[in-house]
Amino acid sequence: MNSPLSHAQARLLVVDDEPNLRDLLTTTLKFAGFEVLTASTGGEAVAMAIEHRPDLIVLDVMLPDMDGFAVTKRLREGGEHIPVVFLTARDQVADKVRGLTVGGDDYVTKPFSLEEVVARIRTVLRRAGFGEQPEGAVLRVGDVELDEDLHEVYRAGVEVKLSPTEFKLLRYLMANAGHVLSKAQILDHVWEYSWSGDTTIVESYISYLRRRLDVRPAGTKLPPFIETRRGVGYLVRAPRKPKP
Repeated sequence: MNSPLSHAQARLLVVDDEPNLRDLLTTTLKFAGFEVLTASTGGEAVAMAIEHRPDLIVLDVMLPDMDGFAVTKRLREGGEHIPVVFLTARDQVADKVRGLTVGGDDYVTKPFSLEEVVARIRTVLRRAGFGEQPEGAVLRVGDVELDEDLHEVYRAGVEVKLSPTEFKLLRYLMANAGHVLSKAQILDHVWEYSWSGDTTIVESYISYLRRRLDVRPAGTKLPPFIETRRGVGYLVRAPRKPKP
């Protein structure tokens, strides 16, 4: 079973015989917080998938030795059920059906936006159950405690009342403590992949959360719990221990 996001980011295997596209995908996915392995042929992809057991494969259909459909079929027949997102210039319905029939999980047609690829990957990982916390899990970061089972949040021992969306947003930030999450990532996870609004909703809810977490009912302010990295995103993390 895959580890929760709080312990490890998903490991991806990117398979494409075009060096420039492979490098671009690798850079983008690493920036999005993933661990990335690469391969340039179908045979190499099969070998690396068996050896490294990635959480998901981003697989180009047109490869020099065997196509992505054959790679997926070989993995499935060998008992490997790793999620697969196909990348291809083919957009015929028959090809898409074939890709899903051999065991693919999603299909992105070239040319594509990098944001779309990242969103599709996260959606497939979520469907596969990657990053889910066990039922009743309690997350603790610094002086904030979130009880998933009771749907309660405490800061420094004082309960903080949150709406369901605020609770889900805080849970996502805490489950990824120590990692900067972009607005696009937060939209994808909290408001789901189909959300079509602009990113200002993320800013609004981060503001709501800060008011709930950083200000006591009597008006006393606490140190900010959510950090902003301008132009990048948001993160939470436990306070650093002072150096001796």
